Amino acid sequence: MMSAAVSPLAVPFPEMPPVAGVAFATAAAGIKYRDRRDVFLALFAEGTTVAGVFTTSKCPSAPVDWCRASLAGGSARALLVNSGNANAFTGKKGVETTTRQAALAAKVAGCRPDEVFLASTGVIGEPLDAAKFEAVLPETATRVAEGPWIDAARAIMTTDTFPKGATRRVRLGTAEVTINGIAKGAGMIAPDMATMLSFVATDAAIAAPVLQALLSKGVTGSFNAVTIDSDTSTSDTLLLFATGKAAGAETITDPADPRLADFAAALDAVLLDLAIQVARDGEGARKLIEVRVTGAVSDASAKRIALSIANSPLVKTAAAGEDANWGRVVMAVGKAGEPADRDRLSIAFGDTRVAFEGERDPAYSEDVASAYMKNQEIVITADIGLGAGTARVWTCDLTKEYVAINGDYRS
Repeated sequence: MMSAAVSPLAVPFPEMPPVAGVAFATAAAGIKYRDRRDVFLALFAEGTTVAGVFTTSKCPSAPVDWCRASLAGGSARALLVNSGNANAFTGKKGVETTTRQAALAAKVAGCRPDEVFLASTGVIGEPLDAAKFEAVLPETATRVAEGPWIDAARAIMTTDTFPKGATRRVRLGTAEVTINGIAKGAGMIAPDMATMLSFVATDAAIAAPVLQALLSKGVTGSFNAVTIDSDTSTSDTLLLFATGKAAGAETITDPADPRLADFAAALDAVLLDLAIQVARDGEGARKLIEVRVTGAVSDASAKRIALSIANSPLVKTAAAGEDANWGRVVMAVGKAGEPADRDRLSIAFGDTRVAFEGERDPAYSEDVASAYMKNQEIVITADIGLGAGTARVWTCDLTKEYVAINGDYRS
């Protein structure tokens, strides 16, 4: 099912320049809907390195298993993605499909199957017909080009209401490099690695182990800090490709190389940009909510408290109803299972402190707090009062439309 209306929190797709060594095209394979582009094929230059992080679900999709196995080689020449069917919980048929998909993509890319990376998103439990890819891949490969990236972002959408992309330019050593990323995700979002599907490409020259270290660190404050509905997908996949084709690029082989600092910051910015766009497109969302936790005993404790607040249906429905119900935040802090002291806890909505040291703030104004809750973007801060631990998490409100979208997702 596709959402009919574009999220009121949508942001424009950015102008994304080419990434040297990356060419792609999309196709309509009829996987779930007729006449809709639902296949994305990207081809990478020889020498492209790859890194990835995947769902921690114990019921992963067949493409996730395929990518995990292929990642060991550190080399990529093709990426094949489809929407409309997750190829998850499909048993031996799912494995057979991924094997066939990789062979088909390897043939058009002129590479080994283990240099092909796969991702699928959509309905769980329905077999994915490999013949759909066989019918379109040869022709699709003849149309690959350096853009436009918005076409790729649209091809991987399911219940998303707008395409998601981010880009940065940064100097790495003597080279000026580009980092482009796209993502999809609107529901079943509570990552333990990344959120749904995201693909990032750069023309920097970075060895696979270094690329992996950058990506594994980068997801902590971005994709691992986003939640829509507390449900971790079977298909979560984030892949990062480095072609090494930027003019003057020198290969970075040491994760401690000081030249990486600006690149790492730019990569983190792309990941965070994409992750927040996912929160903006939460199914049925009308409010973007940033949860900030300060004063926890550690950053890890702060993160768990922040997720407890962000995942609370009561907090999220209060935001949907524009209700300044800070008591629900108190509840979410208390149930997190982390060190907290009722009499030290302070809570703020935006710049308005509503609770201080365990009771309602003396200056509390219902009118001021309620007026703030009418904003499209809301910041909720909980100061635990016990230490120096901090965390930020992004989520959205929970509306009737979320139920409507998921009540007939398979229909």
